[in-house]
Amino acid sequence: MAPKVLVSDKLSETAVQIFRDRGIDVDFMPELGKDKEKLAEIIGQYDGLAIRSATKVTPTILEAATNLKVVGRAGIGTDNVDKEASSKKGVIVMNTPFGNMITTAEHAIAMMFAVARQIPEASESTHAGKWEKSKFMGVELTNKTLGVIGAGNIGGIVCDRARGLKMKVVAFDPFLSEEKAEKMQVEKVELDELLSRADFITLHVPFTEGTKNILSAENLAKTKKGVRIINCARGGLVDEEALAELLKSGHVAGAAFDVFKEEPAKENALFNLPNVVCTPHLGAATTEAQENVALQVAEQMSNYLLTGAVENALNMPSVTAEEAKVMGPWIKLADHLGAFAGQMTDEPIEAINICYDGVVSEMNLEALNCSVIAGILKKANPDVNMVSAPVIAKERGVQISTTTQDKTGSFDGYIKVTVVTSKRERSVAGTVFSDGKPRFIQIKGINIDAEVGANMLYTTNKDVPGIIGTLGGTLGAMDVNIANFTLGRADVGGEAIALLYVDGPVSAEARGKLEETGMFTQVKPLAFDVA
Repeated sequence: MAPKVLVSDKLSETAVQIFRDRGIDVDFMPELGKDKEKLAEIIGQYDGLAIRSATKVTPTILEAATNLKVVGRAGIGTDNVDKEASSKKGVIVMNTPFGNMITTAEHAIAMMFAVARQIPEASESTHAGKWEKSKFMGVELTNKTLGVIGAGNIGGIVCDRARGLKMKVVAFDPFLSEEKAEKMQVEKVELDELLSRADFITLHVPFTEGTKNILSAENLAKTKKGVRIINCARGGLVDEEALAELLKSGHVAGAAFDVFKEEPAKENALFNLPNVVCTPHLGAATTEAQENVALQVAEQMSNYLLTGAVENALNMPSVTAEEAKVMGPWIKLADHLGAFAGQMTDEPIEAINICYDGVVSEMNLEALNCSVIAGILKKANPDVNMVSAPVIAKERGVQISTTTQDKTGSFDGYIKVTVVTSKRERSVAGTVFSDGKPRFIQIKGINIDAEVGANMLYTTNKDVPGIIGTLGGTLGAMDVNIANFTLGRADVGGEAIALLYVDGPVSAEARGKLEETGMFTQVKPLAFDVA
């Protein structure tokens, strides 16, 4: 059955057609963005939800979204999506951070020009029939110092455009390396130095606990007298009341804001102040940007629903389409290893240690970790997936550690998972053969070579004669057909294991019959998702 997507906000017809062309059933119902009751009523039918800013993806909506796998936001901001609730539900949240980069950067530059030359006030005055030429004395941008807070995708474009205007650019960004700054031809500085040197300050960071009020009253007081401040990023980055006071005192010469702490902004401390330019969150509001983000979200959601590729996800590691092709069998193996360890563990898990050897150590380990954790937790929560698993593990206080190493054995690569409880450690390792099929290659340090089947039986015993006959005879008598049989032992006469791939689930009665023989220290039926 084809995946089904609901578009609940205004998206271009071209974007909607992308879903159809990719073989996805799509319902275009933009009126639902403002009808939360109707949305909650029908959302359970859909695998994907494509939105802009009108639709609010709340815990109530998510509770009703019984089949939902992905929410795609055509744009950068996802304040209208409850990401924590989405993660717990196992729903991927995607945005489109690149479709409106140029548009937003250009708006910031336009706002900088507007406040430098007082263009909106001069226009209003001229429209009113006044000719106040001497009133609107501006400043040039050439040779002025621009302080850029956040030199990522959009901030980087602003830096490039500002250099084209012959401005000196200083940037504060903890993630900006000296090498990258040199390549961008900007000077990397700390925040205090930027505040003291900049003639213009523009912000290009997301709203987080770390960036909230980054231009606080205290930091605004550190700015150079006559500074002009531009915010086209997110509301809440600037203490608007403190800025208003500095504008009134003349310390700050002007401000240009496209975003506000509370939106829609009906009232604000910055409104009606001289040389303050305000626009209603227009950063991404160009024809080109709206089309770009719509097309991008349609492609991303289609790729995920059809191939498993995860692009621009906010609550899960991204996996490109190219990675998905190579990593698919390894992600499945990671899930199998986790499922084995999870089904074998009855006490609370304290830690999960994952070792990646050889070729797999160079893959997307974050995604593989998510698959391992999901496999482990499925025993307790069958609905868990790669999105929700890390959240649940964190809530339970499970410590996750990852190690990598160069090829150490006969396999090109393998994954080893160790689960730690208060009573024991249990490990299992596996690899992917050239045919793309996952295999178990080690359990409890004992080497084996076992194909993974939907239904399996794991036993432990002393290495004594008669084990094979007992397993075959007992299971045969219970009408359990063995498809594959793998044995392993630590030493002659020591601990031994058997892993059987059987055609159907091993019943509690069959398990009991094996235990009654007294030859086994453990008999454990297992199930794996091999679809």
